Amino acid sequence: MTDLHSIVTSALGAIAAVGIAGSAAAQPAAAPVKNVVLVHGAFADGSGWRGVYDELTGRGYRVTVVQNPLTSLADDVAATNRVLDRQDGPAVLVGHSWGGTVITEAGVHPKVASLVYVSALAPDAGETIAQQYEGHPAATEFVLDTRPDGFGFIDANAFKTAFAADASDADAAFMRDAQVPIAMSAFGERLTNAAWRTRPSWAVIATEDKAFGEGMLHTMARRIGARITEVRASHALFMTQPKVIADVIDEAARHGAPGTK
Repeated sequence: MTDLHSIVTSALGAIAAVGIAGSAAAQPAAAPVKNVVLVHGAFADGSGWRGVYDELTGRGYRVTVVQNPLTSLADDVAATNRVLDRQDGPAVLVGHSWGGTVITEAGVHPKVASLVYVSALAPDAGETIAQQYEGHPAATEFVLDTRPDGFGFIDANAFKTAFAADASDADAAFMRDAQVPIAMSAFGERLTNAAWRTRPSWAVIATEDKAFGEGMLHTMARRIGARITEVRASHALFMTQPKVIADVIDEAARHGAPGTK
């Protein structure tokens, strides 16, 4: 005769298994993120993101471009947070160059699902931008012209080589003459947050980038655990490589979520 206890135990186990399976099936898969916020770097403005904007909106994303004042880290973070506050759901936060510092600080915003660094700086909390250059060769072609008021431009004669070598002469000339200076004091400001510690991160690195010493971008990207994509491009890759960057953002939108690092 079959043991009654065994029958009851087996039945309860089967019921529990069905309940667990049903519960798992009832959990909807996380929907892909549909919002993207783009943050430009120093010496540029948001218009350089136009190609990336067109790629992403063509794929159905809602894209917003931050216009950083470049007057301080705090001011740029505030400008980014204003845009994040307006998002109707989770967003991928993307930064180019100095913009990487901004997204590292602002990326703890509750609407940020993931981070994308586009040849971008990625300091830790308590660090300055200046510290990121230590231990790496100098970027000798990236010549700055710091004015008496403390704001810096890229030297006009070095602009194309240093910033936009793979852009057309006409585009490089326009960027040179439209460049937005940054308060050089911003490079000495210490970060309070390091969003990459809690948000999954991706990095697009231009192999011909003259703004950083050799190995610097890879060192930062590896430290933050970013998924790295390399592309043969200049520092202006945010403008010259829109499809590559859009593809990485698309991946971050489909696979990123806070706390999944």
